[in-house]
Amino acid sequence: MPRWIEWFPSGTVSYIPVVDGLPKAGPPIVLELDEFEAFRLVYYLGLSQEEAAARMGVSRGTLWRLLSSARRKIAEALAETRPLVISPQGGGENG
Repeated sequence: MPRWIEWFPSGTVSYIPVVDGLPKAGPPIVLELDEFEAFRLVYYLGLSQEEAAARMGVSRGTLWRLLSSARRKIAEALAETRPLVISPQGGGENG
């Protein structure tokens, strides 16, 4: 069943950490579009998990798994100062 995703980048979006004024290179962590959308709906727009799941057309359990994966990847990118990439095509290393 297709998932409804409102925010869809026209290209790859990258968040590159800067350490001592210089961009830090490293293998990127790729956040899948559905993970990003779940994260955006719950933590940015403030929807409940039930509301976000309904908006995306997924079960609450699926939304929970997407949120869990997104949180882990974002935490890993911050803790390891690795680039975080959101790509409409996906691919790359996923933590």
